[in-house]
Amino acid sequence: MAPVPPGTRFLASFNRDQWYRAFTFALTFLLYTSFHLSRKPISIVKVTQPLPQLSVQQWILGIQDGVFTGIIGERLPIRLYLTVGMLTSGLFTCLFGLGYVYDIHCLGFYIFVQVANGLVQTTGWPSVVTCIGNWFGKGRRGLIMGLWNSHTSVGNILGSLIAGYYVSSNWGLSFIVPGVIIAAMGVICFLFLIERGIKQIQEQLQTLFKLLLGQESIGVCVPVQQVVVVKSEAEPSAISFMGALRIPGVVEFSLCLLFAKLVSYTFLFWLPIYITKAAHLDAKKAGDLSTLFDVGGIVGGILAGVISDKMGKRATTCAVMLLLAAPTLYGFSMMSQFGLGPTIGMLLVCGGLVNGPYALITTAVSADLGTHKSLKGNARALSTVTAIIDGTGSVGAAVGPLLAGLLSSQGWDQVFYMLMTADFLALLLLLRLVMKELCSHRKRPGVSVE
Repeated sequence: MAPVPPGTRFLASFNRDQWYRAFTFALTFLLYTSFHLSRKPISIVKVTQPLPQLSVQQWILGIQDGVFTGIIGERLPIRLYLTVGMLTSGLFTCLFGLGYVYDIHCLGFYIFVQVANGLVQTTGWPSVVTCIGNWFGKGRRGLIMGLWNSHTSVGNILGSLIAGYYVSSNWGLSFIVPGVIIAAMGVICFLFLIERGIKQIQEQLQTLFKLLLGQESIGVCVPVQQVVVVKSEAEPSAISFMGALRIPGVVEFSLCLLFAKLVSYTFLFWLPIYITKAAHLDAKKAGDLSTLFDVGGIVGGILAGVISDKMGKRATTCAVMLLLAAPTLYGFSMMSQFGLGPTIGMLLVCGGLVNGPYALITTAVSADLGTHKSLKGNARALSTVTAIIDGTGSVGAAVGPLLAGLLSSQGWDQVFYMLMTADFLALLLLLRLVMKELCSHRKRPGVSVE
């Protein structure tokens, strides 16, 4: 008998549960990549003043940037909730681009489309974090979610490249192409996303086989009976808003994320414009160069996850990176004046330090808090906790770009002072948790906030 090829032997070494985990990891990665891919184009397109007919000032563009927030629904099936959000987000993203195609001059149209898009985009993060949290336990959660969270930076990079390709010739396509992509991913989500673990799959397959291969397959007539669905008393109900806030650490990490996300989203939406001013580059080159910030963000997110897993101290890891980020931001504002080389280096470092805490809080920390021992295994609580943390962070995502639009008219130094202040405030909000972790002698992964 011929020996089994080593590649086949390697693939056969994984069991079915591991394959499902890998599939869910990859699918949710691609789903949220498409969310950020569709958010990025406006930061590239507005460099060229794409709406001259509307006489829109930079602070108005800042307001439009700041609408990626909204009310998050938490009581619907994740697959359907996420599918609807992606399809409608694709629709509104395409509508923004169609404003160029049909030469629409109404400012209200663009504001409405951006506000509506911001609302439906809030379906994304709580859904994918809950799904990935249901499949992966606490073991090496920081590393796994650090790798997984790189979808944010990958989406930003792809969005920048797509928008940069069309920005000079037809900026409408800079929105239409990402809109079509996120809508197509919504269809894939509906067809393939599995919300929970292997037991749920087995139950669904057993039910399907009973329906397809049941009594009818052997020719036995069975009287039709009314089916009554009774909710099991053991089925956990969704945790209340106040109940989620009482979980130790939720308030501190939520407020910390507000300021961390303020910094990250200001870079997300205003970095290409800043590069054009500081390095004197055109829109396409500035967009391409801005992707280095996201490359650094990928490395920073993974490092934050690995270090927090090793130390077992999530808050301390975030605090150290925030402490280093503030002076690095000042260094970036100075070094970016001295040519392309220093700018590239500082972009990579700033990306890692800014996005590291942001990535850790929105993934591993949210999953840790959403599976706190006081919840007694209530999987629905994870979605609510994630929504609270990310929803609070979305306030910062709205305020940061808006403030940058207002302050940039007084000079970019004012913008960087605002960003450094936000980092210090985020650090201060974590001090109580940091002190608790440092005083704790227990060496286990997770958030030591009990």
